[in-house]
Amino acid sequence: MVIAITVLALLLVVTLSGLVAAAVTRRAAAQRVDLAIRTLEPEPPGGTGGAGRNGSERPSLDRSLDDLERVAAATAARRAADAEVESRLSWALGAIANGVIIFDERGEITYRNAPAASFLAARHSDALVEEAITTMAADALRGRGSERELELFGPPRRVLSLRAVPLESDSRPSGVLVVVEDTSERRRLENVRRDFVANISHELKTPVGALSLLAETLLDEDDPDVTKRLAERLASEAFRVGATIDDLLELSRIEVAAGLATDAVAVAQFVGDAADRVRPAAEQRGIDIDVEPASERLTVVGDRRQLVSAVTNLLDNAVKYSEPGSTVTVRARTNGTWVDVSVRDRGIGIPRRDLERIFERFYRVDRARSRETGGTGLGLAIVRHVASNHRGEVRVESREGVGSTFTLRLPAGPGPVAVSQEAG
Repeated sequence: MVIAITVLALLLVVTLSGLVAAAVTRRAAAQRVDLAIRTLEPEPPGGTGGAGRNGSERPSLDRSLDDLERVAAATAARRAADAEVESRLSWALGAIANGVIIFDERGEITYRNAPAASFLAARHSDALVEEAITTMAADALRGRGSERELELFGPPRRVLSLRAVPLESDSRPSGVLVVVEDTSERRRLENVRRDFVANISHELKTPVGALSLLAETLLDEDDPDVTKRLAERLASEAFRVGATIDDLLELSRIEVAAGLATDAVAVAQFVGDAADRVRPAAEQRGIDIDVEPASERLTVVGDRRQLVSAVTNLLDNAVKYSEPGSTVTVRARTNGTWVDVSVRDRGIGIPRRDLERIFERFYRVDRARSRETGGTGLGLAIVRHVASNHRGEVRVESREGVGSTFTLRLPAGPGPVAVSQEAG
């Protein structure tokens, strides 16, 4: 009996010891969970001293686990929101045309968008860009932001503008932002604008100066024959100024054309109108304009006025640079997708070295011949812009002493057409 009571007492002591140990363990676990909660959520909504509980309240493991689940869910939501913001930022940086590279405080690349990728681990001229980026990033980590311009001779020739900005945190650089911008087109437009101002000033200064001199001479001239010759020169120079201004206005109108007409224009119609405009000048020089008949079903989609202007300028050039008694041929061909309107002359031709520049404004192969014929140097620039506005192109084939062939290629319009085997 005594032994049974002793065993029972021992079992009771062991059980109580286990319960006490379990209680101590649960309390310690609850305290550890509370500490983790305070680490994840330093300022809980219920005040300090616990996740929503008074600091004097004894921790409960179940309640602490509930709070931990709540804080974990809130943390996951914040991480998802941060990930979405980061994804949007990355998409936005990837969508811009400029190259963007971000370095951390150790000089390691943490982000680069697609345009910047070509400058890293690159070869040839792009290797110079990579070296410049690395050097500027290292300087920016020491707190010295910088800007630099690189000119790459290509091909293609490019001008790049680089800018490195320190990303500061607590008054010390924590990273670097490098932006690479391709300013080639801007530089080209600046050069075109500068050349245009210089050329137009020269083109207008020469005839205006001649007008002034002729007028002064005419005031003191009494001989009727001399007066007549001077008046004819005055009219010629005035016509030259007027033609230059008219071509400038036409070129400006074509360049700023907002919405191109979408009408189907018969090729035979605008080619015929252009030939009728130039035919009087051609007859004065004894030059015949031969227009091969085109199918009435052959059309292009676009602006009829611009198309007439383009073909007129091609014919005008052909007549001016052809020898008297020769023939200028105009024909239209199609392969069902493209329409080729070609103007062929048998004139003096164009040197090979000038073929790439003849579509520039005011560029002339033979300035003396242009001055004699009254050319403004804007006709082929107008043709090029018309072709571009119609999503087409203009081509030239020429041999000195043999003649030139200019081809205006335009997308074919809708409807059935007579497909030529000579197209393309």
